[in-house]
Amino acid sequence: MKKVIFAAAVAVSLSGFAAHAETVRFGVDLNYPPFSKQGADGKPEGFDIDMAKALCSAMKVTCQIVPQDWDGLIPALNANKFDAILSSMQITEERKKAVDFSNKYYNIASRIVAKSNTQVSQTSFKGKKIGVLRASTQEKFARDFWGKNGATIVAYTKSPESFLDLKAGRVDAVFVDGAVGEQEFLKTDGGKGYAFVGPNYADVKYFGLGAGIAVKKGNQALTSRLNKAIEQIRKDGSYKKVQDKYFRFDVYGG
Repeated sequence: MKKVIFAAAVAVSLSGFAAHAETVRFGVDLNYPPFSKQGADGKPEGFDIDMAKALCSAMKVTCQIVPQDWDGLIPALNANKFDAILSSMQITEERKKAVDFSNKYYNIASRIVAKSNTQVSQTSFKGKKIGVLRASTQEKFARDFWGKNGATIVAYTKSPESFLDLKAGRVDAVFVDGAVGEQEFLKTDGGKGYAFVGPNYADVKYFGLGAGIAVKKGNQALTSRLNKAIEQIRKDGSYKKVQDKYFRFDVYGG
């Protein structure tokens, strides 16, 4: 019940700024740990949430998080339910037709998670099932790369559900952001006997140049402010502080 009540909230303040301060509302899917999730106390937490706080501090604005399921993020942005999407959304040419993006704020390759001895090629999943997050870049790549070669691609509205089905044998593999696969499955007790298999997947055609913050088409003022804030937190150490809280490697990428 707590989760239902939280998701229905218009927004949750994450800043200590005065109530009269300017507010930037970020739409976030809270089903993508370790980047974003609802904590045990009902409040949003994760890398994307802390990144939002850091950016808002740099911009000297109040920060609000608006929960929104992944496949509804862009429609909700364009319906003015929030000002920007900060939810590990990769910058792709297809998405740029619907929204504008800030510069990247991280860039991590996608990986296949499966039983440790699984062989991976373009045809190795023929007759098998691969789990992906619905409407993600991973889904589009998987459908083209493995789906056209006989694999069944199973799309989930919430990423953690794909790992539950992998463990239960309902899918044979999960194709996911590498950090999500490591933090939320492989490092857990449920991940024993499973591993990253095959190569890193980072084809720019599908995955773009990293994750950016989406804003409505033509909102150049907010895009510029976000870009300056990303640059600032990279320089002043705030970015590294957030990164090191969740990861042991450079998530910004080359």
